[in-house]
This record gives sequence, structure tokens and C-alpha cells, in this order.
Amino acid sequence: MRILLSFFLILFAAGVSAQYTARFVVTAVATRPNEDIYVSGNFNNWNPKEEQYKLKPFGGNRKSIVIRDLPAGNYAFRFTRGSIDKMECAADGRDIADRMVEVNADVSNEYSIAGWKDDYPERPKKYTASPRVKIIDTAFRIPQLDRNRRIWIYLPKNYASVGKAYPVLYMHDGQNLFNDQTAASGEWGVDECLDTLQARLGKECIVVGIDHGGDRRMNEYSPYDHFKLGKGEGKQYVDFIATTLKPYIDTRYRTRKGSDYTFVAGSGMGGLVSWYAVMQYPGVFGGAGVFSPNFLLSPQYFVDAEQFSTASIPKFYFYVGEQEEAGMVTNMKKMAGILQKKPQFAIRTVVNPLGQHNETYWRREFADFYKWISNSW
Repeated sequence: MRILLSFFLILFAAGVSAQYTARFVVTAVATRPNEDIYVSGNFNNWNPKEEQYKLKPFGGNRKSIVIRDLPAGNYAFRFTRGSIDKMECAADGRDIADRMVEVNADVSNEYSIAGWKDDYPERPKKYTASPRVKIIDTAFRIPQLDRNRRIWIYLPKNYASVGKAYPVLYMHDGQNLFNDQTAASGEWGVDECLDTLQARLGKECIVVGIDHGGDRRMNEYSPYDHFKLGKGEGKQYVDFIATTLKPYIDTRYRTRKGSDYTFVAGSGMGGLVSWYAVMQYPGVFGGAGVFSPNFLLSPQYFVDAEQFSTASIPKFYFYVGEQEEAGMVTNMKKMAGILQKKPQFAIRTVVNPLGQHNETYWRREFADFYKWISNSW
């Protein structure tokens, strides 16, 4: 009887952790058919040129790739010729939405590529930042990492005429916050959103945007070493915000300096490092906007959350889309559950059934995040 029970338990465990195979077959390519093609998606952190994700000849003019050991879930992806500027696009050069595939069994799908982005001259993007957005410095020093970085600031409309102090929200990926001209995949529209919300709510704040570090982005936003991402520099990056940038902002602008009025927010890896900032400096940051965090990257996130203790009352706004990488919703809820058990924590979780991993959906969610964190101001 025990042997039979053990057998069924093994079968059950195998079913719970079932993994599948997905085959992607490209049957037609509009131009450059002889060049290498890669698949880039949330299953490989959107790396546009990873050798194990390069398509191989598959009879005739077709090319294919088989991705094995995929957990059940929805996956977003695009085809590329090895770099972000060589992504597939529509036949007229317009951007296309992420392709999606649902994996709950072995699957094999065929695709055609209508065009490549680099075949179409890039139309100049407009400068869309509002007059309330300024660049503090194009090469602000990060002594903790021995690097320089561009820093943006958004000041409320009445900042110059009203002598009051304001809460401050620090945000990552500054290129993507205010200005379409500097945004790789569309901007968040933080300035336009706040112009509207602050007039309606009467709750204003300063936003400080920190540019990401290009090819160092993943390292700077990762608190832990990772076999694929490399050396984690998240601690030094968070130290910079807390001990270098914030004191600079506080001495030059009218800010409400306490943790109840200091927040941090970002998406993807920027969401993870926002969470980590509160873990490291709960006396500095009163809460975080954690958009689309992939807590799957390291079990250490959960270990640190379990051990986290503070006398303050931190606020965490967790958001994720169901169309993002498999397991992200489950692990976001797991993290929220750990923190909810701690006394006096304020937690909000949002799951968008249609949400994908891009600026379009983070832009839509930003207003609700701001209204939530500003409730206590």
C-alpha cells in the first residue's frame, strides 16, 4: 500500500512540475532570408542574441528552434537578427505587438516575418517631456560604482510660486519616464499623468528619474549574483540613491525628507531593485512601486523577505500582467503573502489579465499606483 501511495505521489509531483516543449518555425522572411534569426522573449530575459536561441535550418527555406523544459504558462516573444534595432516589424515598418504563445502541452507553431526594423529609416522622435521636466546633470557621479549617469527631475506646476515642501518619488529607467525621444519602447508619460492627477487630487510630488546603465542595467538592478546576469550590483546602486542622490536632492529642492514621503518605483528589474531598496533602507524609503517583478530569478528574494524586520510601516504596490513570463503572478503573490504577515505593512497587489511586459501597461497602471501611495500625504 505504501509503495502504491508513493507511486501516485510521484506521479502527482511530476504533473505539478510538468514542463513542455515549444517549437517555433519561421516559414517565410520578407527580406534578408539568409541572415541568422534568433528568438527573444521573456523566457530568456529578452536577450536579442543568445546562441542557444538561434534558429536552425528546417527543410527548404524554413528555420526553426525547439525550446525545451518550459513550465506551463503564457510566453511573449519576437524574432530578431541579433540586436534590438533589428527586431521584426510590420510590412510597412511599424512596430508590432509581442507575439504570444500559450504553453500547456507540447506545441509547434509556424510564423512569417513581414519585415525588419532596420530596413526602415527611423523617424525622428519628438521631444515630449513637459516644461516641468529638467535634466539635473548629464553625468551625475555614482561613486559607489565609479560611473556617471543622467538624472532627470519633475517639479510640480506650482513649485516656483508656492514655498511648500513635497514628497519625492525616485524612479529607475529615467530614459523611459518623461520623453519619447529617449525612450526605447515608448515612455511612461509620468509628467503628463502627474500634471492631471495633482490638479485633481491636490497631492503633488517631485519625481527624480535615474537613467539605467545600458549594458550594465541588469547588474545594477540585481541585488544578487546570477549565473546568467553576472555580478549583482544592486546594493551599490541602492546605496547611491539613499546616501548620495537623496541628500543631494534634499539640499537643493524643497522636499519632505522623512520615509513617509520618500518612495521608489520601477519595472522589471527596476521593480526588483525598488523592492530591495526598501529592504535595505526602510528608514529612508517608505514604500515601493514594484511593477512586473520576476522574483523567479533568485530564491534569495524570499529569504530576505522572511528575515526583513522594521519598526516603520512600509507600503508595497505590486503589479504584474498575466501575459508575462510564466510563474511571475504566482511568485509576486508569494512575496506579497510573506510581507503581509508582518505587522503594519501596507500591501496592494494588482494582476492585469491582459498585461504584457512593456511600457504600455506600466503607463496605464501608474495613475492607480500614485493615487494609492499618495493617500497618506
